Amino acid sequence: AMKINQDTVLRGKKVTLVPYTAAHVPRYHEWMQSEELQRLTASEPLSLEQEHEMQRSWRDDADKCTFIVLDSGRWPGQAEESSMVGDVNLFLTNTEDPTVGEIEIMIAEPSCRGRGFGKEATLLMMAYGVRKLGITKFEAKIGQENEASICMFKKLHFKEVAVSSIFQEVTLRLDVSEQERQWLLEQTNHVEEKSYAELKQPAGVLDT
Repeated sequence: AMKINQDTVLRGKKVTLVPYTAAHVPRYHEWMQSEELQRLTASEPLSLEQEHEMQRSWRDDADKCTFIVLDSGRWPGQAEESSMVGDVNLFLTNTEDPTVGEIEIMIAEPSCRGRGFGKEATLLMMAYGVRKLGITKFEAKIGQENEASICMFKKLHFKEVAVSSIFQEVTLRLDVSEQERQWLLEQTNHVEEKSYAELKQPAGVLDT
């Protein structure tokens, strides 16, 4: 099961990635009431209970890896729920080829868009996918209207490979050659990997 990242924290300059837990669901649920986000993520509004079920499936399904994106400037220090800015996901849905990962990024907090949060979160997830999950090919499917996101993926060396007028989405792809792998690791060499359990625990508090 995809519990590989359940104790993993990836700390970058702008963003910190933490596992998606039940504590994040209320805030996430609040975001997903937004019609704009529903449109950009092609998702239906869910009840809070359904959102909790989704979170459990994210945690337990073998073909999904997800992190909540926190603002590094706020966390640790402030509550996680108030530091949340979005999420980043990797789907390993190609049964023929387990080295393909479909990546998805959402910066849900409007005040945090256009500040490089999405770019760093995507790079952190890609490097994690390459190092820990054996990914050698990334795909991203993005709504045609979402120009900011398409533009960002192109800056990360993705190439447009298909356009679906039915789903009104663009598919972008990146094959991780040795050169791309080196570039990715260079882009993320500042990232620290930590234990989520330790960061969440105030110092000196023992687990009971």
